[in-house]
Amino acid sequence: MKRRWLSLFVENRVGVLARISGLFSGKAYNIHSLTVGETEDPTMSRMTICIDADDKTFEQIKKQLNRSIEVIKVIDYTDTSIRTKEIMYIKVKSINAKQRAEIFQMGEVFRFLIKDMGKDSVLIEAIRTETKNDSILKVFKERFTNIEVVRGGPVAIECISMQDR
Repeated sequence: MKRRWLSLFVENRVGVLARISGLFSGKAYNIHSLTVGETEDPTMSRMTICIDADDKTFEQIKKQLNRSIEVIKVIDYTDTSIRTKEIMYIKVKSINAKQRAEIFQMGEVFRFLIKDMGKDSVLIEAIRTETKNDSILKVFKERFTNIEVVRGGPVAIECISMQDR
């Protein structure tokens, strides 16, 4: 099994997400992450899909996606240099002043932002790679008992080679 990345350009219409994700669930393929957003063309959406699959299964997935009417283009990023980012929010609740100061210090080390703060809680935003967000989350789980986590799933785009400049 290998981590695979796909970028799909699909029609921006109701039901397309359900049909595409249905292709995966219908064949019992597990999606690691899926993000969708409108492109610069409002009639198209871009889906970033990350899955763990062997070569044979991955080829089957790509063939099925290419046969789908709503899919305009399938791009395989598996063996391509890509940039990825994931957004993660962590709300830390029931903290004291010392713990709040610790979170601010952690922000300098891990380079996340404090987006909101209350008397006994702090909301942080980390826009990092999935691996770096995993590290941040691990530290928060070790140090704080009352946290709430929301992750947006990674988005990916092909790198621009320095040689092309």
